[in-house]
Amino acid sequence: MIETTIISYLSNSISTSVYAERPEIIPDKYVLIEKTGSSTENHITTSTIAIQSIVNTMNGGTLLDAMELNETVKAAMGGLLMLDEISKVSLNSDYNYTDDRTKEYRYQAVYQITHY
Repeated sequence: MIETTIISYLSNSISTSVYAERPEIIPDKYVLIEKTGSSTENHITTSTIAIQSIVNTMNGGTLLDAMELNETVKAAMGGLLMLDEISKVSLNSDYNYTDDRTKEYRYQAVYQITHY
């Protein structure tokens, strides 16, 4: 699964916890990975991956902290190309994705990743 590959890679590349779902105990900052779609042609898969950079406002996190975490994630994502199973990494978009319900500042980066 591409999600486990990205979680493992980012966990070893940045100094922030990376998850597939919101943790029960919310850290000061963390990253969530979600596959939002995929397609396959000639045994090569392209997946759309949303990566949310989240800071806990209850512990003093700011929107600037979320922006900086997003930039850290984006800088690390280029290194995915070093993995044998990844052939292309393309940033589609990134934007403020603050969650009004949980009161957490978030930035979301959406990637197209071609993999085997």
